[in-house]
Amino acid sequence: MNIHTKFFGEVEIKEESIIEFPNGLPGFEHETRFVLLDIDEQSTYHSLQSVEQAEIALIVTNPYLFFRDYEFILDDNTVNLLGIQNSEDVVILSVLTLKDPFKDTTANLQAPIVLNSQNNKAKQVILKDTAYETKHHIISNGKDV
Repeated sequence: MNIHTKFFGEVEIKEESIIEFPNGLPGFEHETRFVLLDIDEQSTYHSLQSVEQAEIALIVTNPYLFFRDYEFILDDNTVNLLGIQNSEDVVILSVLTLKDPFKDTTANLQAPIVLNSQNNKAKQVILKDTAYETKHHIISNGKDV
């Protein structure tokens, strides 16, 4: 199927690549179907693109590429909602706030996106009682963290 995207114009996607957010995303509760589109050749950065509305796209990355000690515990409701059976099936993504210059770009570690790669169900989780914030610099002193 073809969709219109914010950054890439019209692209063809496979139906099985669609990620379902049963509860939508905070701020976009009515948007439940997204797709991940690679931005760079190394697949470090992705566009989490709404299938329905081209203007809704978030830049995301694997936070473990920048924050190796990042950890949190998923609540049972999230595990059940996403049908998670094995931790190996879980993909964690962080939403980035792009800045100019790029060295000022930040990652939201307080609200990770949790994706079950087996059924493509996802949820953005808001972590409570955590030291993680919505703006952690992904580059420190000009070097990747």
